[in-house]
Amino acid sequence: MKQSWLDRLERKIGRLAIPGLIKYIIILQAVGIILCYTNPILYSYLILDYANILKGEIWRLFTFILVPAPEDLSFNVMSILFLAIKFYLYYMIGNSLENIWGSFKFTMYYLSGYVLTIIAGLIVYIGTGFPWWPVGLEYINQSLFLAFAVIFPNMEFLFYFIIPIKAKWFALLYAGMMIFEIYSYIGQGNFIFAVAIIISLLNFLIFFLSTRNLARYSPKQVKRRKQFKRDTGPKVVPIYRHRCAICGRTEKDNENLEFRFCSKCDGNYEYCADHIYTHEHVRK
Repeated sequence: MKQSWLDRLERKIGRLAIPGLIKYIIILQAVGIILCYTNPILYSYLILDYANILKGEIWRLFTFILVPAPEDLSFNVMSILFLAIKFYLYYMIGNSLENIWGSFKFTMYYLSGYVLTIIAGLIVYIGTGFPWWPVGLEYINQSLFLAFAVIFPNMEFLFYFIIPIKAKWFALLYAGMMIFEIYSYIGQGNFIFAVAIIISLLNFLIFFLSTRNLARYSPKQVKRRKQFKRDTGPKVVPIYRHRCAICGRTEKDNENLEFRFCSKCDGNYEYCADHIYTHEHVRK
């Protein structure tokens, strides 16, 4: 089977993957919410502000991932409940995608989204002169649901904990909202903002085209493939100094067991005390 560019890249730098990345993303988001809620002035120091970045405030290229969505800064019982649900969904969806794609591809998904978000903000600054791009990982996190719906279209979610709705319908609703938002910017003549939103979501399209074959496998099939890979993969060979050529025992099995090489065998054959005198000599 022909390998995608992601597969080839994984073979070269797959060790750089971050297993369980989604939990670290959620922790960073939670930290950003707490910081911006307890000290609102920090918000202006975290976001992508290209006017200040060009003045040397390079940290903004990294701290913008802490910037929460506006609705996450409203602290009351219901908002905290919905925030907890949202984080749970991100965690569940993120883990599911990592199980399907693998840690490397999931890490690359976030990395490419991170880079594209920076590019989108830069396009807005160059095209309009507006320095702020007050978007954190919002588009990336939301695009996870699109990727999830492509792979698990019939997975059901309980809307308001009561109404079962399949993932594909939620995804279509979200896609419709994004299209409406883009169309609204175009209608207002803000083509740059429309392009920026498209670029921010471009990593979903890239990964959809690069990993579309993975959508053919059900969760059970993925589990079987992983189990087969573990069973047929390289086995860990125990480290030992002596091993009997007859019974296979080593000093790990019995530290008091003695071993001897046989001078009458052709080759370096070692035997335990039980077989040094009873074995059949090896002749070439």
